[in-house]
Amino acid sequence: MKRSIVKNASLLGLFALLCTALVALVNQSTFERIKQQQDLELMRTLHQIIPDEIHDNALIEHCILIQDADVLGVDEPLPAYIASQGGEPVAIAMETVAPDGYNGQIKLVVAIDVKGEVLGVRTLNHNETPGLGDKIDLRKSPWVLSFKGQSIQGEQDKRWAVKKDGGQFDQFTGATITPRAYVGAVKRTLRYFNANKQTLLSRPANCEVQYE
Repeated sequence: MKRSIVKNASLLGLFALLCTALVALVNQSTFERIKQQQDLELMRTLHQIIPDEIHDNALIEHCILIQDADVLGVDEPLPAYIASQGGEPVAIAMETVAPDGYNGQIKLVVAIDVKGEVLGVRTLNHNETPGLGDKIDLRKSPWVLSFKGQSIQGEQDKRWAVKKDGGQFDQFTGATITPRAYVGAVKRTLRYFNANKQTLLSRPANCEVQYE
């Protein structure tokens, strides 16, 4: 009886060990595939908001880390990607977070040229309500395209708000919180760039893109 119990326990232990190893192997291979897909998606997004004709470097390879919770909406540093032409910086794409979305954080990326003009904005991740707040996703609505070509004129530029608050950006029917948070995040990012342009654009690459 005792031998039988020991034998069965050993078999179960071996089976559990094999299962754990198999799960770890599957997770590792899945992680690599997910990472590759995320890299490709990020590259596509960056090339959408920073036109290929204005730069000649690989955007994802000139990555810097920026840390400022008041601006970026999170405590941890976030990456930014510097575009250059002939070795001279021409634009930057900064990842940032709107912490006050209707259903939590909204992660986005804002591309800005050296003149302080928005080249493009895209949503990277969000949990906003389908059919309402998800209009921040270009696949659902062209709303994010309204930022292209915009700049900020001083600290008190009242245009940088939704129309309900006296600004120039449309809100969504039944969902004002989401666009209000989004506009605020883009505005903070643009103001930060304008105040720190020389420092940001002169920094050497110092990060590798990593995903949770």
